[in-house]
Amino acid sequence: MVTAEGLRERVAALVAAYDPGRTDRGDFLRARFDAGLAWVHYPEGLGGLGAPRALQEVVEAELAAAGAPDNEPRRIGIGLGMAAPTILRFGTEEQKTRLLRPLWTGDEVWCQLFSEPGAGSDLAGLRTRAVRDGDDWVVTGQKVWTSNAHSARWAILIARTDPDVPKHRGITYFVCDMQDPGVDVRPLRQITGEAEFNEVFLTDVRIPDSLRLGEIGDGWRVAQTTLNNERVAIGGAALPREGGMIGTVAKTWRERPELRTPDLHDRLLRLWVDSEVTRLTGERLRQQLALGAPGPEGAGIKLAFARLNQQVSGLEVELLGEDGLRYGDWTTTRPEIVDFYGRDAGYRYLRAKGNSIEGGTSEILRNIIAERVLGLPSEPRTDKDAAWKDLPR
Repeated sequence: MVTAEGLRERVAALVAAYDPGRTDRGDFLRARFDAGLAWVHYPEGLGGLGAPRALQEVVEAELAAAGAPDNEPRRIGIGLGMAAPTILRFGTEEQKTRLLRPLWTGDEVWCQLFSEPGAGSDLAGLRTRAVRDGDDWVVTGQKVWTSNAHSARWAILIARTDPDVPKHRGITYFVCDMQDPGVDVRPLRQITGEAEFNEVFLTDVRIPDSLRLGEIGDGWRVAQTTLNNERVAIGGAALPREGGMIGTVAKTWRERPELRTPDLHDRLLRLWVDSEVTRLTGERLRQQLALGAPGPEGAGIKLAFARLNQQVSGLEVELLGEDGLRYGDWTTTRPEIVDFYGRDAGYRYLRAKGNSIEGGTSEILRNIIAERVLGLPSEPRTDKDAAWKDLPR
């Protein structure tokens, strides 16, 4: 049985063999993975020890005290938070062995090829086709709003493999090599000036059947694992009190008393309380995750995260007055991470607008909460039993 003390001993042995101050960062991370200290709740041989998920905190604390490098989780968040849990649950042993180690170490970045120009909120209506050709699938279509596609080696991809059945049943889930011929990544310049997102065109891209996750036609069920984890990854990050955007505004409030008004004071207090309630709810959700896979409850935390980010960033712009209207840099760049706190208030205000779209729109999340959490009746649907090819477009 894995214990906290046993994990401390493992960390000590790792640090003794690979001195963080002298060892190449990549070498240290690979050694950590091989020692089962990457994510302790994963199986042995796949970066873990089959231990309770809650014990990961012991490992992180010991490594931080030793000055060990991390794997830049913000840069590889899609791989860690979305691809890895899906591969672990549905992948073959060969897929897990090949893909999980470089995913966790950050040697290979991942992106997510789900949304399309005509299939955002209605993701199951996607048009990208995958046609079987021997041991390969030939994929053609267009994806959009793809974070990190410009730096990704791999992508998780869903495509339609059977247009003759209802839309949710004709989808298959694949792993796509972003370096393959026919993959064309084009930047999308956003309201912030950055091109953090991309559109991806797939033209006769050949994906081996060995890179399929799950059964043919069962891609929607596989995708639910990805989506449930995505919502928790976006909205459920561990934060200290006054962590996140509310901390930035509270700091300005304390340091610049000349900006204060009674109305802004009232709004700040309300948002501070909302932020703290959301933070504690996220902590409870993470404790529940330690006992199993995330469910639809993650939709609630992501919904609250988006609302709060938009309201708090709006309050910050108002609090700063003229200073809040200044925008430091509109240069088009293609960043690998979203840095809310290294930029000015104007950037935070504009970038937060995307929080209610990415990872599932707030409207769709409300439907998920109503139907799957509260058990309310589903909205009437006319496309439930119709073949995808017969649906109006």
